[in-house]
Amino acid sequence: MTDTKNDYQKILGSVQKPVKGEAGKTGSWSPKKPIIDIEKCIPAKSGKPSCFNCWLYCPEAVVSRTIPPKIDFDYCKGCGICMEECPVKAITMEEVSIE
Repeated sequence: MTDTKNDYQKILGSVQKPVKGEAGKTGSWSPKKPIIDIEKCIPAKSGKPSCFNCWLYCPEAVVSRTIPPKIDFDYCKGCGICMEECPVKAITMEEVSIE
């Protein structure tokens, strides 16, 4: 008989998790940044912890799982994945000035 708990721990222990800032401050990599329209955002509108696709799919872990969600622009690379995964199109990519 196998030890199922140990088997799962070995598997889960090998799963990589994104870490904010792993590549340094990448906020200047793109002239576009995601802007959340709070009027459309499901968690912000409902006041309940629901959806959070932006948080779930962000490869850099820079979207907070708060109501409303916030984005850490010091580390956001501007990839736009959060915008693509938002079911209500509450996120748009907008031009920002790079200083």
